[in-house]
Amino acid sequence: MEKIAVLGAGSWGTALAMVLYDNGHEVKLWTHDKSHAEEMNQTHQNIKYLPNITLPEDMHVYTSLAEVVKDVSAIVFVLPTKAIRDVCRQVKEVLDHKVTIIHGTKGIEPNTFKRVSEIMEEELPPELYNDIVVLSGPSHAEEVSEKQPTTVTASSKTMKDAERAQDLFINERFRVYTSADMVGVELGGSLKNIIALGAGISDGLGYGDNAKAALVTRGLAEIARLGTAKGADPLTFVGLSGVGDLIVTCTSVHSRNWKAGNLLAKGNKLEDVLAEMDMVVEGIRTTQAAYALAKEERIEMPITTGLYQILFEHANPKDIVDQLMTRMRKHEMEDLSLILSNRYTQ
Repeated sequence: MEKIAVLGAGSWGTALAMVLYDNGHEVKLWTHDKSHAEEMNQTHQNIKYLPNITLPEDMHVYTSLAEVVKDVSAIVFVLPTKAIRDVCRQVKEVLDHKVTIIHGTKGIEPNTFKRVSEIMEEELPPELYNDIVVLSGPSHAEEVSEKQPTTVTASSKTMKDAERAQDLFINERFRVYTSADMVGVELGGSLKNIIALGAGISDGLGYGDNAKAALVTRGLAEIARLGTAKGADPLTFVGLSGVGDLIVTCTSVHSRNWKAGNLLAKGNKLEDVLAEMDMVVEGIRTTQAAYALAKEERIEMPITTGLYQILFEHANPKDIVDQLMTRMRKHEMEDLSLILSNRYTQ
């Protein structure tokens, strides 16, 4: 048994805390919201994010970072991308020993284009952690908390640390594979949120499975183009962090990105959608980041560009879909050939 801090008491943070608890670890959960912590400690439920799940009575929820990181061997960050820098800075001030850092956040910082692990490396002194591990893959918090079968990937710069995270989380219902491609795992988990927004828009416009299948497939090509340009192995994107995450996020009503896209397609304004959902929709900020990054890298990402126009330039969703369907003709395998060619000639 180890003492582990989970920072973030949203749906995914709570679900991962329960996995760790089921594996025999002492889990300390943290939220910045005092009323949320008090409610969870009193009711043993996360009514706001996982209303139908009962939490263990001895899983305490903290609002003090100093208390929650005291004597722990690992810290799991499950926070919105926009909160990572600030919370890392706060952790740096109160953490006095070396730990394993794991994060389950799927996003890219818009202004810097940094992945979450890169933000952490900038903000946390190396003497405070062994290495940083990303945990990503096709996983809805609702299903994980109900102990339904789920499979994810743990990746780090060193396989030893990826395997450590694997050991902490793996059980008969939560299977964890390891990967050496941290760039690909992080980017796959982040960029798929953009395509999930598109899938929600497609469904909201009343288009069928044919359209969504095309969107997901061509979306994967965009993810692979940008990912390989940033150093990822293209084969990562046909695994759990690519195809797997795309399937689960683009086809399920559990997906907050799908839901946001669906509401946008039905004429709702972006600010009204975000207010109604009351949860962070990572795909919106990631669309902003990926659009700018693609322009900087001179990479063609028509779906991402279209979604950027819908989100930030108030374009009509149906007009954007029509534009995508009437683009210049090209050979389907052009993208794959180029990606593989780049991989094997570098």
